Amino acid sequence: MSTQAQTIFFLGATGYLGSQFLLLLNEKLPQLHVVALLRNAIPVRKEQLQKLYSNISFVEGSLDDDAIIQEQAAKVDIVINCGSSDHPASTKSTLAGLETNSKNNPGKPPLYIHVSGCGIVSDNARGEPVEYVKEWSDLGLDLKQCNPENTHLDSDIPIVEAGSRTEDPVRTIIYFPAQIYGVGEGIQKTTMWLRMFLDMTKNVGHAGTWGSGANAMNNIHVKDCAMGLFLILQAALEGRADEGPEGLYFSASMEPKITFHDWTKIMGDYLLSKGIIKEGGTRPMPAEVVDPLGNYGWSLLGGNQSVKPERLYKLGWEPTESKKLSLLDSIPEAVDQVLKDQMRE
Repeated sequence: MSTQAQTIFFLGATGYLGSQFLLLLNEKLPQLHVVALLRNAIPVRKEQLQKLYSNISFVEGSLDDDAIIQEQAAKVDIVINCGSSDHPASTKSTLAGLETNSKNNPGKPPLYIHVSGCGIVSDNARGEPVEYVKEWSDLGLDLKQCNPENTHLDSDIPIVEAGSRTEDPVRTIIYFPAQIYGVGEGIQKTTMWLRMFLDMTKNVGHAGTWGSGANAMNNIHVKDCAMGLFLILQAALEGRADEGPEGLYFSASMEPKITFHDWTKIMGDYLLSKGIIKEGGTRPMPAEVVDPLGNYGWSLLGGNQSVKPERLYKLGWEPTESKKLSLLDSIPEAVDQVLKDQMRE
C-alpha cells in the first residue's frame, strides 16, 4: 500500500510513548502526514512536536472533545491513539468518526491502532503470592475471556466489535504494552507509573506497594515499545498485519519479571540516598493512598500480568533495548529525570 497520501490523526503526541513513536516515524516514514490533537496548542508546544516530526499539523482539543475527534477521524486514513488506555469517551468518539469515514469511502475502510495495556489479563492477586500465574498469548486471545472488571476492557471490546463488522467496516488493531520503562527521547521522558509512585512516595515518606507487592508483570523498554508500534503500522500499511478479532498484539520483553516489592525497594533506597525521604526500602502503601483508586488500583497495581508477544515476534520484532538495560537498572536514571522535570514545572 502506498503511503504517499496517507494521513494519521494522532492522539497522545506529546506523551511518553507517543512522542517516542513520532521520533521513530520521522526516521522511517516521514512522508506520512500527522494531524496531532493538541491541548493548549501554544507555539512552544507546536515547536516541540515539529522538532520530533516535521510533517505535522495540529488541531486544538482534548480527549473530551467529542465533535473534534469525530470530525478528524471521519476524514483521515489512520487514527493512532497513544493518549489514554482508559478513556472510553474518546474511543467512542473515534469509532463514531471512523464509521462515518467508512460509510463515505466504500471499499476503503480506515485503520485504527489503539494503545491499551496488559492490565486486561491481571489476576487481581491483591499483591499477595500465588502458586500459579497464567501466561497469556496474543494468539487466540479473546478479550471477553478476561476478567470483566479489569482495566482497559471498556474501551477495547467496542474496538474489536467495530473491527468485526462487515457493514461500514473499520480496520482495528489494539496494542497492549507491558510495564514500560526507561528514559525516552521524546517530550515526556518518563513513564506515568514511575511518576505516580514517586509522588506517592514523597507524600507518605516511604516507597510502597499494593499489598505485599509480590505481584509482577512483564516489562518493556520504551524504545522497544515504540518500535513494536511502528512495525505494526508498517505491516498494516502493507496489508500483512493481523486485524479485527485477530489484531491484538502484546508488547513485552521476556526478560525476568520484577515484583513490585523489588522495584519499589530500589526506588525507596535511591530516594533515601538522595535525602528526599527518610525511610528506605518499601512497605505496603497506607489506605489513604490505596483506597481512592479502588478496584482499578488493585487490578492494575496489585495483580500479576504475564504475557507472550507472539504476534510481534511474527513481524521480526526483538526487544533489543530491554536486553541492554533492565527495569531495575533503569530506575536511578529515570528517578533523576522525573525530579529534574519537576524542578522545571
